Amino acid sequence: MTDPRLAAVLANCTPFANPLVTKFRGVTHREGLLISGPNGTGEFAPFLEYDDATASAWLASAIEAAWGQWPTAQRSEVPVNAIIPAVGPDQAAAMTERAFRRSGSTTVKVKVAERGQSLDDDLARVQAIRSTHQRLAGPGTAPFRVRVDANCGWTVDQAVTAIRELDVVAGGLEYVEQPGSTLEDLAQIRTQVHVPIAADESIRTARDPIAAVTSGAADIIVVKVPPLGGVNRALQICESAAVPVVVSGAMDSSVGLASGVALAAALPQLPYACGLGTGALLAADVVDSPVVPVAGVLPVARVEPTACALAAASERMDQSTRDWWTRRLERAWEAGASELVGSMVTA
Repeated sequence: MTDPRLAAVLANCTPFANPLVTKFRGVTHREGLLISGPNGTGEFAPFLEYDDATASAWLASAIEAAWGQWPTAQRSEVPVNAIIPAVGPDQAAAMTERAFRRSGSTTVKVKVAERGQSLDDDLARVQAIRSTHQRLAGPGTAPFRVRVDANCGWTVDQAVTAIRELDVVAGGLEYVEQPGSTLEDLAQIRTQVHVPIAADESIRTARDPIAAVTSGAADIIVVKVPPLGGVNRALQICESAAVPVVVSGAMDSSVGLASGVALAAALPQLPYACGLGTGALLAADVVDSPVVPVAGVLPVARVEPTACALAAASERMDQSTRDWWTRRLERAWEAGASELVGSMVTA
């Protein structure tokens, strides 16, 4: 017999597929399910390579958004960085200028260590970004900051070499995110470079995230709400950390992005710009007006899909893919989401 809580979740799901402006993390679009409930709408969109146990936390996060309560906000807006994929220097320069002029972003996160590319490609990209900002900056412009994200793409030796060279062309890196695959790698790299090291995958894919954040392997932790099971759970992990926190998104739709904004708003301290400006990566969204930064910040607010945009996003997903996502949700429920949400869901 089907769990009535699961039946209630399935009855309130709408599939969506959002194309990206530029290929990112090896994909050309983001897809998943929006789940509506009495308190709002949540997003279930774990990356395709994640197993059911990992996806269960993403489902719990979506259900929390729909049926649960988020913590009280401590601020009305949060600062965000722009993001530059692993593109060529000309495109990177154009994206930097667009982010600066349209969204007021003066912190840029740059993807590096892309498979099939070289360190020279990364250096050229970062150099183009820095040169573009130097050309655009005027009196009174906020300091420009560059952070890079390697997504586990380097060995320890490669990371040490790359970080030192990238630091020079960037005019000083703010930090480097996940330069190695494991916490042990990060700890080794950390002793050989002066640039702060941030842990991302080592936190969000850890079976015990709290143990990971207290390991001492990183100067900063990057926290994403969906893989940690929701805003409240992510806040607990942040409170357990003895290092600064950067709140980031997971290539969410504008609806899903709201959970990251809610976490950033709830933190007592927010020393770094958040990685929540990913709405600029979407060519289409589940809302008519995508959530993007203005003057470098995002407002703190829940976001609900708009009928026409959601209908178009739903139509972009074929029936076989819809069925696949439904089965994936059911597996994630059985793999742990049912225990994480407890009695939160009501029919």
